[in-house]
Amino acid sequence: MSKGTLGVQIGDKHTLKDWGLGWTSINLGFPEAKTYEQDIPGADGTLDFTEAMTAGDVKYKNRPISLEFEAPDKDFHEWSRMISEVANYLVGQKKKIILDNDPQFYYIGRIKMDIDKTDKDSSKIVLSGDVDPYKHELYSSLDDWIWDTFNFETGIIREYKDIQVDGSYELMIPGLRKRIVPTIECSAPMQVTYNNRTYSLLEGKNKVFDIWIGEGENFLTFIGTGTVSVDYRGGSL
Repeated sequence: MSKGTLGVQIGDKHTLKDWGLGWTSINLGFPEAKTYEQDIPGADGTLDFTEAMTAGDVKYKNRPISLEFEAPDKDFHEWSRMISEVANYLVGQKKKIILDNDPQFYYIGRIKMDIDKTDKDSSKIVLSGDVDPYKHELYSSLDDWIWDTFNFETGIIREYKDIQVDGSYELMIPGLRKRIVPTIECSAPMQVTYNNRTYSLLEGKNKVFDIWIGEGENFLTFIGTGTVSVDYRGGSL
């Protein structure tokens, strides 16, 4: 698809299908790391405590986003009506944002009409704001998959629901950049081993805060009898 034939899903609205706004450009900056530094008087440079303060899991600020659209030609009254409709839908609202060229992920944030850059004479509408630092996988490991939008080259199939455990079961989770504590739901009490440590799980939902699913291969070995579901949704920069 070429520029102008793409759109952006914002909450329940699609810019192209609902408003006729074809997406022409995007400016999505990478997030800035939250750093912890201490200036040392009489010495060169600064001491950087970022990794020590965050246990190696660096945190990030929100990332800026700017979306430019080509609007259909309209007279003054139709243009004003459309601008008002879009602005009323967006103003102050935190929305899920899915780009047509990256449909496996969504962003979360608040965007608004950028009046300084929006221009009727050039039929241009610009939306700007900021979003969470990570983009999130569209589907969690417990969601039903919609194969029509799945990318078989880059997508990860996550099916961690109602896994049958009869003695032991090893689950490998390919993790993305964002470190996440998954929710583990068991039909009966079990044990789980992660990084050579074993933890007890109760019947029902569990969060073990020493189990972090991070980037790369993560192995969970369940010991017991019953079913287990692992709720995980990856996040990427």
